[in-house]
Amino acid sequence: MTQIEIRSSVELPSKRELFQLQTEDGLKLIAELALPIDKAPVATLITLHPLPTAGGFMDSHIYRKAANRLPQLADLAVLRFNTRGTTSPHGTSDGAFDGGKAEVFDVRAAVNFVTAAGLPNPWLVGWSFGTELALKYGPELDVLGAILLSPPLHRTSDEELERWNSVDKKIVALIPEHDDYLKPAEAAARFSIIKDIEMVNVIDAKHLWVGESATKRVLDEITRIANPAAYPLPDFISL
Repeated sequence: MTQIEIRSSVELPSKRELFQLQTEDGLKLIAELALPIDKAPVATLITLHPLPTAGGFMDSHIYRKAANRLPQLADLAVLRFNTRGTTSPHGTSDGAFDGGKAEVFDVRAAVNFVTAAGLPNPWLVGWSFGTELALKYGPELDVLGAILLSPPLHRTSDEELERWNSVDKKIVALIPEHDDYLKPAEAAARFSIIKDIEMVNVIDAKHLWVGESATKRVLDEITRIANPAAYPLPDFISL
């Protein structure tokens, strides 16, 4: 066996499948599913990427590292996909960016795929723009809840936040101390609308979660929520 340090761009063993999601309005979206190799997943992460017009896509680093690590380390399935009109190294999805409106069909397509595939305990995991999609559409979808990374709350109305009070879903928000758009104090004020929300303020972190310590913290928090038995993630693994 070889001991591997878990950091940077390490890619641990997983079953990977590149495929296309089909939306209700007739588009095909580039997608990838990463699964544990020798066991069934405990839970499923449906990842919603940052703003495509600012360089966000399914391969944005936190999600790429989640797919590279979490199937092996935390028994999690990781679904990544490019929303409409988004290009990444994996390819370009049909359609055009719609500012979070028509993207409802993209989110539904991802959740419907997970349901049809029988994947367990689905969570929406949004990052930046992806948090807006999770907040807007999560209450109506068959998911356990939403994990929010660096929510800017630019496109989400107070009325949409209020909807979370009428559903039995967990919502957790990771707020970087030095976020460019919504710092902890501002986040506490905006999210006070939601009665049962867990706010995790992350010291020294920034909106893009750059650096291994930031990546480790995010993936640890995701694991704590989706599969607490695997928390905290190890720093080394023997393969």
